[in-house]
Amino acid sequence: MIPITNASYNFGESLRCFGGRLLPGMLAAAAALGLGACQKHKGPAQMPPPVVQVTEVIASNVPIATEFIGQLDSPENVEVRARVEAFVEKMLFNEGTEVKEGDPLFALDKKPLEERLAAANGSLAEAKAALNKYEKDVARLKPLAEKRAIPQQDLDNALASVEVGKANVLSAEARVQSVTIDLGYCDVKAPVSGLIGAKQVSVGALVGKGQPTLLATISTLDPIWFYCNVSEVDYLRAERRAVELGRRVRDLPVVLILADGTEFSSPGKWVFLDRAVDATTGTIRLRAEFPNGKKILRPGMFARARISLTSEKASLLVPQRALQELQGKNFVWVVGQDQKASQRPVKLGTEIGASVIVLEGLSAGERIIVEGLQKAREGAPVQPMTAEQWAQAAAQHAKSAPAKHPAQGEAKHGKE
Repeated sequence: MIPITNASYNFGESLRCFGGRLLPGMLAAAAALGLGACQKHKGPAQMPPPVVQVTEVIASNVPIATEFIGQLDSPENVEVRARVEAFVEKMLFNEGTEVKEGDPLFALDKKPLEERLAAANGSLAEAKAALNKYEKDVARLKPLAEKRAIPQQDLDNALASVEVGKANVLSAEARVQSVTIDLGYCDVKAPVSGLIGAKQVSVGALVGKGQPTLLATISTLDPIWFYCNVSEVDYLRAERRAVELGRRVRDLPVVLILADGTEFSSPGKWVFLDRAVDATTGTIRLRAEFPNGKKILRPGMFARARISLTSEKASLLVPQRALQELQGKNFVWVVGQDQKASQRPVKLGTEIGASVIVLEGLSAGERIIVEGLQKAREGAPVQPMTAEQWAQAAAQHAKSAPAKHPAQGEAKHGKE
């Protein structure tokens, strides 16, 4: 008599052994005896091979891209400051709008400077009048000195007075010019064309006292610059890949990826590479330039710059979830034509998103396991499924799973 176990007893198989002609009384006896004769014929039931999801390795031209994180900035961020001490009388622009070079922005109180200009003009007139007198004295004394009618000292004093008078005139003219320049600073105009930001002062505020006061900032937006600090390792890796393709990194077009994940419509170009690596951070500073005619890009935005290096040879790309790492080496599970799994070491290349390029260890057309890696055993058979078959099986299993009756949950809760 064969002991009855869960592994060896199969009620349906017992029915098929007897052709389905068992009476109700015989069913109980068959269950008790374990149907020894049938078990001798069939043998112990074996577990089916584990189900795994596989994908086929395909060779394709994989675009290799390198991304750098950085920030946008304007080629010109011009701070408009008050250059004289005065009160703000008017604000002559709309905040956040485009201004042209020379457009009036602020009007400062001119009255104190106009008074200073009038005083400077008066000093200039006095200096000119004194110089005129000194020159006439020289003209009168020079012939007398030639006839020795007066001492030579008197003529020398008159000539010295003329020189002093000329110096006084020059000083007075300089004061007039200085006050005139300060008076012109009361009309604050846009030094460059661009987008002006918010005002930093209000009408009636005293500006320019002690130091130039910031009034507003103007930024040019077309083109706009992208700055990034690239590590020395990333820079060398990108240069090496470019050299392999016979190109230079600075000659490659740059794609700008904005903070929301979208790509900017216009490609850019590298325009600046710093002369040295920063010893404190181990990075080198790069700058790319992008056209920005619609003024969508603004200074201060964070973005990523992508450089695409297209590989000329076919590459094998596999999902990273298909990889296993052991003692610093990478492996994949390969399913052969005999539906048996075998572990194979591979040499990896560049990561492309959620996938990675395999340089050695695989061939195009082979199948690798991407789901159910823990079920695979060396040389053991598996039941491979494609991604579509895997999804269909999961959907059928979800439909066939019995729904839990609410009353069962209530009864369980009440028993607890």
